[in-house]
Amino acid sequence: MFKNLFRKKSIERLIREKEADANPLKKVLSVKDLTFMGIAAVVGAGIFSTIGSAAYNGGPGVSTLFIITAITCGFTALCYAEFASRIPVSGSAYTYSYVAFGELAAWIIGWALILEYSIGNIVVAISWSSYFNNLLVHLFNIHLPDWMIIDPMTAKNAFLESTAMLSSGVELSAKQVQAYEFAIHAYNSAPMLGDTKIFFNLPAFIIVALVTWLAYIGIKESKRTANFMVYFKVAVILFVIVAGAFFVDTNNWRPFLPNGFEGVLKGVSAVFYAYIGFDAISTMAEETKDPQRDMPRGMIYSLLICTGLYILIALTLTGIEHYSHFNNVSDPLAFVFEERAPWIEKIVSISAVVATTSVLLVFQIGQPRIWMSMSRDGLLPKRFQKVHPKYQTPSFATLITGVIVGIGALFIESDLVTDLTSIGTLFAFILVSGGVLFLPPKIKEKGKFNLPYLNGKWIIPALFLLFVYIFRNRTVAAFTEFNLGNTQEVLFIIFLIFAFFISIMTFVRNYSVIPIMGVLMCSYMMIEIPLVSWKWFMVWMILGLAIYFLYGYRNSKLASNQPSTTEQV
Repeated sequence: MFKNLFRKKSIERLIREKEADANPLKKVLSVKDLTFMGIAAVVGAGIFSTIGSAAYNGGPGVSTLFIITAITCGFTALCYAEFASRIPVSGSAYTYSYVAFGELAAWIIGWALILEYSIGNIVVAISWSSYFNNLLVHLFNIHLPDWMIIDPMTAKNAFLESTAMLSSGVELSAKQVQAYEFAIHAYNSAPMLGDTKIFFNLPAFIIVALVTWLAYIGIKESKRTANFMVYFKVAVILFVIVAGAFFVDTNNWRPFLPNGFEGVLKGVSAVFYAYIGFDAISTMAEETKDPQRDMPRGMIYSLLICTGLYILIALTLTGIEHYSHFNNVSDPLAFVFEERAPWIEKIVSISAVVATTSVLLVFQIGQPRIWMSMSRDGLLPKRFQKVHPKYQTPSFATLITGVIVGIGALFIESDLVTDLTSIGTLFAFILVSGGVLFLPPKIKEKGKFNLPYLNGKWIIPALFLLFVYIFRNRTVAAFTEFNLGNTQEVLFIIFLIFAFFISIMTFVRNYSVIPIMGVLMCSYMMIEIPLVSWKWFMVWMILGLAIYFLYGYRNSKLASNQPSTTEQV
């Protein structure tokens, strides 16, 4: 049994299976379309919402975190590109792990990717609802009932916090009093079902339904819609950067690191969340005209463009407004213009609605294709691989994705799933980066992507020692003041041990720098995510493993075709 858990699929087998498919997906995507899809997925809820909390913790120095995160994603993107150039089929990290590590790892990654796409889209839908409601109020003076635009947990927490603050005797500003009184009124005025207050996020559910319909009717229609939305939101972001430059006060950039580098690192989850999505285009390999050439280019181009925009917007926001004012600000781009130029705030709100819609669309396209690949391998029921005869999309998987995201957007609180999504994505990134090391050598072909080899024998150990030196105070404290109750430091120690082991292995086996750096940097970013999200991630993984052993292990096509269980890469 243990051997069967790591049964692999060869690249040749994957390509043969794709060519034998009687009802293939439609090949319509070019490198431009893939680049735009990448931008559509990345520039969304992160830049329009979570960047505010990151700026509050890190100050102007949060721009350096965007660079660090971009470098991390860059290493991973190059590894994705290497896989995409070799394996031109749908499935993304799931399929790549099947080739590199075997079936169990592939299932775990497929299950983790549900966090990135389906669960992550719940956050995006909730963010969309917030901006859309803001737009209705300020542009059209339409006020939806409060109980129709918020989830039950957020409403209850806001009510309890507001009640406590108003009765505490603490001196509050008029704006704070107004906000707390509004939260109490919204809670008390909600309709009742028996003894339970009714709250749900209706706009979030509606946009998920509309985007799911668009993803269902065809990739060509989705592509055109995504391209239009990318043109619009990039134009608005560039406009905000240029217009915001006239309001920048350089005094707000001093000190550049008000809370030290540790303050900057508190924004890891929020900033990384702003990058989630560039890998989603790897799920569209079967719909790409020349996947070996265009997939790597689209991924890398979109990452570079988004990084440039993010750094400029972070510097602009922290230059306009002092970093300390971004506490609990969920719409930072609109916030900085609220008093200075209200007409720009309205443009930003419109752009935020468009931007988050495009993210929803790309993720709603990506998730069904992963499920389709898992179903083709027998790990999920056959219905998930069903392709619509007219639209040539994975119809059933698309509808199931819509149901999961739609119901989640109605009732789930967004804060928890943001960190949870980041863990799932980083986990996938680690396996993709590490998986490159297990691929066989290949002959370089002109016009095809080839991952550069840079011997890490001395570089990786040297970088490990430099890291320990930079974080020497934290390292010493973690070991001398060891306490199981201090979970963040326990995770830090685990990372140090893991990084030391990887450094030794790199020295002995001459591993390439790029995949090793992808593994190490993603691993470090994971340990900076709060423990509560780790607990839920473990619960999610245990649930996934239970499904695999109850269904996937027994129904795997490799289980019914024993000669292929020993098939190696």
